[in-house]
Amino acid sequence: MSPDPTTPPDAPTIHHDADVRRFATTVEGVRAYLDYRQANEVMTITHTWVPDEIGGRGIAGRLVRAALDYARSEGLKVEPACSYAAGWIQRHPDYASLLA
Repeated sequence: MSPDPTTPPDAPTIHHDADVRRFATTVEGVRAYLDYRQANEVMTITHTWVPDEIGGRGIAGRLVRAALDYARSEGLKVEPACSYAAGWIQRHPDYASLLA
C-alpha cells in the first residue's frame, strides 16, 4: 500500500499490536491509542484516546485511518462504537463501504 499523500512526512508512526487489539503512537513521550474488538469478520472500534498534551494535531484521525486501512486490507467490516470514529467515517465517505 502506498503512503497517504495527505499525511505529513513528520506524522507519528502508528503501530498495530494485534495481540491486544490496539493501534497506538507516542508523540513527545505521550501515548495515544485506538482500541478495538474483533468478532468474526467485524472490527468494532471501541475507544480512541489522545491526551490533551498532544491533542489538536490530527493524531486521532491518523489512528482511525490506520484501523480502517487495516480492516480494508483484511476484508473486515467496521462497527464504530466510538463516537470519534463514527464521526470521522461520516466526514470521510470513501470509508463508508466498510461499515457493518
